[in-house]
Amino acid sequence: MKNYRQFYIDGAWANPIAAHDLQVINPANEELIATISLGTAADVDRAVAAAKRAFESYSESFVDDRLALLQRIIAAYQSKADEMAETISLEMGCPISLSRAAQVPAGLSHLTEMVRALEHFRFEEHKGSTLMRKEPIGVCALITPWNWPMNQIACKVAPALAAGCTMVLKPSEHAPLSAHLFAEILHEAGVPAGVFNMVNGEGPTVGSALASHPDVAMVSFTGSTRAGVAVATAAAPTVKRVAQELGGKSANIVLDDTDLADAVHKCVQACFRNAGQSCNAPTRLLVPRSKMPDAVATAKRSAEATKVGDPFAEDSGIGPMASKAQFDNVQRFIAKGLKEGANLVAGGPGAPDGIVKGYFVKPTVFADVRNDMTIAREEIFGPVLCIIPYDNEDDAIRIANDTPYGLSAYVTSGNIERARRVAKRIRSGNVHVNGASLDFSACFGGYKQSGNGREWGEAGLEEFLELKAIFGYTPGEAATRAQTKR
Repeated sequence: MKNYRQFYIDGAWANPIAAHDLQVINPANEELIATISLGTAADVDRAVAAAKRAFESYSESFVDDRLALLQRIIAAYQSKADEMAETISLEMGCPISLSRAAQVPAGLSHLTEMVRALEHFRFEEHKGSTLMRKEPIGVCALITPWNWPMNQIACKVAPALAAGCTMVLKPSEHAPLSAHLFAEILHEAGVPAGVFNMVNGEGPTVGSALASHPDVAMVSFTGSTRAGVAVATAAAPTVKRVAQELGGKSANIVLDDTDLADAVHKCVQACFRNAGQSCNAPTRLLVPRSKMPDAVATAKRSAEATKVGDPFAEDSGIGPMASKAQFDNVQRFIAKGLKEGANLVAGGPGAPDGIVKGYFVKPTVFADVRNDMTIAREEIFGPVLCIIPYDNEDDAIRIANDTPYGLSAYVTSGNIERARRVAKRIRSGNVHVNGASLDFSACFGGYKQSGNGREWGEAGLEEFLELKAIFGYTPGEAATRAQTKR
């Protein structure tokens, strides 16, 4: 068992003001792997004060210096890629193959994309007789989840550093070990003292203290919609900026002119990836009503072929839920689906056959789901797929948009222009057309209760900047080069 009780504050590891231990459990075998300490508002005060002091100088740093810092972080991150992958799989149960292929590379991609964005970003631009100047917003609170830890930490820390902001990170207490390693990486890379700080803790204590802190200028939050409401409420009295990436219930529209078997198989794989613990997972599969029997048969075969097992076994398709609470939550949704009359095609309640330890869930498929059922309305965050029939293209779009969420969507068609036309009618922050992968240089974020603001690439950098207009310049005066202090 390892001791991770310290926080990272003002460039050094620091003991909590008051001890409050939390055990970190391996979700694959329910064994104790580490102990962390949960912080308090007093720990937050220390971290914010350090960030506030550091902001005075770091906000005026040169772009070239920030680029060099990001490059050092990238080098240190790459040197610890294997350790990071193993840490993520250990703490939250992601298969080691996925940790190596996606979890760790996602963090690296955000760092490298931010270098690319910063190299060409214009912090100052003249508009007639006015200088439009983009300045770092200030001290930022970064609150991140456990399901894609490096993806979410890096896509907040990288733009904050690039913008000239200082920050306090509160990683999820359910996946704190990878965040600890990330803090070590930043320390090794020479991040100036106070620019990056990290305090472990729970949402109602550390998260709330950060969101309400008068010296925090911005909160960047990723998590559930319920928690996002709490963060926004806590932040409101100080009128700080709140950028949120929240829940999702993404529709996957399979149009009638595509290879149904291939599209359904790929949807099942995408839904179950990371054990379904992804906010953008395609959890609602919409298929033509006339093709439901074939879609159900394919989904059943794909689900039953999904291997559930030890995250460190190379052939495991999905690992456990990240925690006992998450396991119990998924079981409640499966029971609700049965109670409301959905047709159970594969999986179902309880653990997979032969598994007696760990928070493993059966890969589950429900068919003949109505879009007003609980399993079609609420984010399950587990390997549970809902197949919903539709009558025509307009009906499919109506069902896809009939959700309180709007994070991601998917469209598959044999006609690429038709797929793109449908994509434009879907109310979500991003749409995958014909299996297109994520683009880390693009933006990520949602409509409606999936949040506000955008992350990733240049759009993510903009979130950490304030726009100032300075009047009184000569019209047509040459713009200040980006390689000045700002």
